[in-house]
Amino acid sequence: MKIVLIGASGFVGSAILKEALDRGHKVKAVVRNPEKIKLQGTNLKVEKTDVSLPEIVTGLCKGAYVVISAYNPGWTNPAIAELTLKVYPAILEGVKKSRVKRFLVTGGAGTLFVSPGVRSMDSGTVSEAYLPAIRALGKFYLEILSSEKDIDWVFFSPARSIVPGTRTGKFRLGKDDMIFDAEGNSSISVEDYAVAMIDEAENPAHHRERFTIGY
Repeated sequence: MKIVLIGASGFVGSAILKEALDRGHKVKAVVRNPEKIKLQGTNLKVEKTDVSLPEIVTGLCKGAYVVISAYNPGWTNPAIAELTLKVYPAILEGVKKSRVKRFLVTGGAGTLFVSPGVRSMDSGTVSEAYLPAIRALGKFYLEILSSEKDIDWVFFSPARSIVPGTRTGKFRLGKDDMIFDAEGNSSISVEDYAVAMIDEAENPAHHRERFTIGY
């Protein structure tokens, strides 16, 4: 499978890249900092480019079977919220113009419901420092992506806590409600998140909707 992976050098993107390559897929890794890509192989092509321009995204994505975006301006970037709302619509436009049929997005957990009618980002449990960025990605999903009819998109939200861990291949999937374990924790390893993302790329089970993961 030919995959274009935007944001392949980040925390989540690098895990997705490893999982895709381990399964034998051909990956075009689109990054800001190519030196951060430590993996090598004949199935990997690294592209340094600016994904804020739709026409560039279109050229990168042509011929791919699926585009996966793990784009993140960087949690330490003071303009993360503004860039999220500027760049993600540009990526979406570029992917659509490339005529790739599937667009999988690494979503946030902020828009998941933690109780009836209450989203995580409105529950008072999220650090104020992260809220602007979380709300920006939530706005892209709720107000832009959710209305998209011209491409088969997926917004894949992780559990509340996504951390380095173990690839177990054992997890639960859900839709719009955050998944909690018996102790009330919501967590997933980034390795298992990557497993589920590539599972979705290989065997589409969700269409123009969000889904989530947790133990």
